[in-house]
Amino acid sequence: MSLPELASARPGPQPGHVYLVGAGPGDPELLTLRGARLVAGAEVVVYDNLVSPLIVELAPAAAARIYVGKKAADHTLPQDEINALLVRHARAGRRVVRLKGGDPFIFGRGGEEMETLMAAGITVEVVPGVTAAAGIAAYAGIPLTHRDHAQSVVFATGFLKDGALELDWPMLARPNQTLVIYMGISRLGEICARLVEHGLPASTPAGVIERGTTAQQRVAVATLADLAGQVARAGIRPPALTVVGGVVGLYPRLAWFQPDAGEPPAHPPHAGCSAIHRGEAADD
Repeated sequence: MSLPELASARPGPQPGHVYLVGAGPGDPELLTLRGARLVAGAEVVVYDNLVSPLIVELAPAAAARIYVGKKAADHTLPQDEINALLVRHARAGRRVVRLKGGDPFIFGRGGEEMETLMAAGITVEVVPGVTAAAGIAAYAGIPLTHRDHAQSVVFATGFLKDGALELDWPMLARPNQTLVIYMGISRLGEICARLVEHGLPASTPAGVIERGTTAQQRVAVATLADLAGQVARAGIRPPALTVVGGVVGLYPRLAWFQPDAGEPPAHPPHAGCSAIHRGEAADD
């Protein structure tokens, strides 16, 4: 069966159902075929801050488009109200697609929304998406695993529900692994310091990718000792992802995605240097 035939064989969105769809990390072409098909048949699209407008535009002209994006200390709707919104539209018999940046079940609150929907008797389908860690690291030329540098990967959040930054620091600071931190830019200095305090060398390569996979992608690479200062000088702001570990040292050689040119950089930085890159420009 061909891919178009396979897609057409799958049912489209059903009335009274909610679909939790991962929209990917930014580049609209990273949306899955299933996700695109569901959006194209939706009656209601509820979407987050990090979802590409081009993906939202796949919805029919008559579909309701409801923005419920969240930024630090700036929530369009509290989570409880988002949950109630999904239940209300599903109970009205509408085909509801809930679009989330990345993957619904990786720091996307998809589990919370699904619990509420199922408790209300709503049928739910989860459509996985390319999570930020995988998609953004790939576009930055940073492999999350590598036989010479990292035999495991850990995802952590730098923004906990109660505002505290109480993580399992000894586990996060283990050698020979890659650490990916979501939502940690506002506390980057503290995060780097805690990792060094719990055993990672201050010389450990680390990087921050702003608006990864999009035309606005910028990458700052340094060491744990220097990363927070480098990011501050560069003016990097959320949304951004932090990657820590030996694999970041491969960035100078493996950087392939250039937002402006779509080609590898003509003069990548030497390994071990601190630099920030957007397209072919570098600004220390």
